Amino acid sequence: MKVLLRLLGYTRRYWVTLAAGFVSMVVGLGSSLVVPFIVQTVIDRAIARGDVGLLGAAAGGVVAVVLFRGLFAFGERYSMEYLAQKVIYDLRNALYDHLQRLSFSFYDHAVTGQLMSRVTGDVETLRRFLGFGLINLVSNVLTLSAVLVVLFSLHWRLALVSLVTAPPAAVIVATFSRRVRPKYLAIQQQLAAITTRLQENLSGVRVVRAFAREEDEEERFDSENLGYLRRHLEAVRLWAFFFPLMNFITGAGTALLIWYGGREVILGRLSLGSLVAFNSFLLMLIMPLRMLGWIVNLSQRAQAAGQRIFEILDTEPEVKDLPGARPLGRVRGEVVFENVSFSYGGPPVAWLARAGEGTGGRRTSADGGTRREAPVVHDINLRVRPGETVALLGATGSGKSTLVSLIPRFYDPTAGRVLIDGTDVREVTLESLRRQIGVVLQDTFLFSASIRENIAYGRPEATLEEVRRAARAAEIDDFIMTLPQGYDTVVGERGVGLSGGQKQRVAIARALLMDPRILILDDSTSSVDTETEQAIQRALARLMKGRTTFVIAQRLTTLRQADRIVVLERGRIVDEGGHDELLARSRIYREIYELQFRPQEEERCRAWARAGAACGLDGTGGER
Repeated sequence: MKVLLRLLGYTRRYWVTLAAGFVSMVVGLGSSLVVPFIVQTVIDRAIARGDVGLLGAAAGGVVAVVLFRGLFAFGERYSMEYLAQKVIYDLRNALYDHLQRLSFSFYDHAVTGQLMSRVTGDVETLRRFLGFGLINLVSNVLTLSAVLVVLFSLHWRLALVSLVTAPPAAVIVATFSRRVRPKYLAIQQQLAAITTRLQENLSGVRVVRAFAREEDEEERFDSENLGYLRRHLEAVRLWAFFFPLMNFITGAGTALLIWYGGREVILGRLSLGSLVAFNSFLLMLIMPLRMLGWIVNLSQRAQAAGQRIFEILDTEPEVKDLPGARPLGRVRGEVVFENVSFSYGGPPVAWLARAGEGTGGRRTSADGGTRREAPVVHDINLRVRPGETVALLGATGSGKSTLVSLIPRFYDPTAGRVLIDGTDVREVTLESLRRQIGVVLQDTFLFSASIRENIAYGRPEATLEEVRRAARAAEIDDFIMTLPQGYDTVVGERGVGLSGGQKQRVAIARALLMDPRILILDDSTSSVDTETEQAIQRALARLMKGRTTFVIAQRLTTLRQADRIVVLERGRIVDEGGHDELLARSRIYREIYELQFRPQEEERCRAWARAGAACGLDGTGGER
């Protein structure tokens, strides 16, 4: 019930519309109550006395009442549907806005398909409740109340006899409501699982086809779909039992009316017209009683959906602007790590683990709580001067990516602090901080939009000339101009249709247009040909010029061009310096070089030799 009350809180902004719908409902209900009284008058006065003139007047009255009722029924329906659409519009925007602000730690554990299910399917369930369930709930309560008053005023003893089945009906509705709610919560969860399976399969369709796993994926989807079917059938079994039982109870009430009411008419204590009117009013009770089951169904679905939606809205971002955070002005680019340590935690909110919606490999304690993993980076102390290029080197899992993720506050350190120009990054607003930092990673993400929109994503107000200037610096302008619509060419989802090198150069142009003071780069170009690699390297050189740059090093060229190389092992800085001095003194550096960089350079030299170019390696492994 708390979920529904919270949902109703969203209607306060539209109280005028809500009031209009309520007034239309009351007036329409009042007009419906008039018709049985007209019928009573026709039977007791017009038919009994042979008053033909009264028959015409009564027929005209019924037509007028029906038209009047239709007019206000339109007002009622339109007002409530308008209200539902506006509330859901606000709720969907609030949900999307909140998802934009949740921390990276949330998305480390959440599953995209689950979130999509909540934003689409669950929100739509709430719309149906607000547009149809809520109006019918209020209307049925008012109808029951008004009709009960009329029945007892017509003949209280007959009303008591006819309504003897009402208490059992109320007990059945309450029991049904209690049992069906968990069924519908399970249905919503299973629907989310289906959405997740579909989303992952469509996103990875090329991998599925490449490994000929279509039949396996079909079986996995069939398993989730079968679970959804079974959960629905469990709810349907409850419904199949509930409706016939309610029909029996309402039928028993009608039987009691015929038995006792007929006796009253025969004994002269009740007119025939009153009995017919009484039966008409009793029939007006049957529909609300039967609809109670449908309303319970809709409300339980809405509670389950609302619970899943409000779980997201109630999730607080772990990384957010602190009270009193100030904008970060233009910076020089000095970055300092002071005694920085960081460890990933478990799911940031309990419902992620409870609903089975991904735990990202994090551990949970025996009592269902979460605990932090061992630190990924330990006691990092590092000072990077403005304009300096620092290459981070280390084996997989050494903490390179984690360390640079602390600069734009994708995560906050669990100990120590990160400073930019002497200011703790937690003391400034996230927006102003991240506008000073450019990120270009190997796994480039492009939106399904035009190339111009992708390049100008950080500066949507940029002119076409500014966009082209950035693209020329990234050596991608010539290619873009060969496309059918040039810069207005729409790329496919995640940049499908562009090569890896082309996507990376678009990402470089995007960063250049932002003109950031600090750069975070992944310079891996192992998947592109030599010509493309050289173009990317030239573009990166333009991008890095005059900026403080952190490079997750993948190439020997980068190491030799960096002002400083920082070597990480198991989350700790174990050495730093230039390429030649590290190669001479650092065992760890030499091991990484021999395993990773020397084979790359030898292969590159062989490729250049095949192309007729000269290349060689000196005794220390450097290019000559």
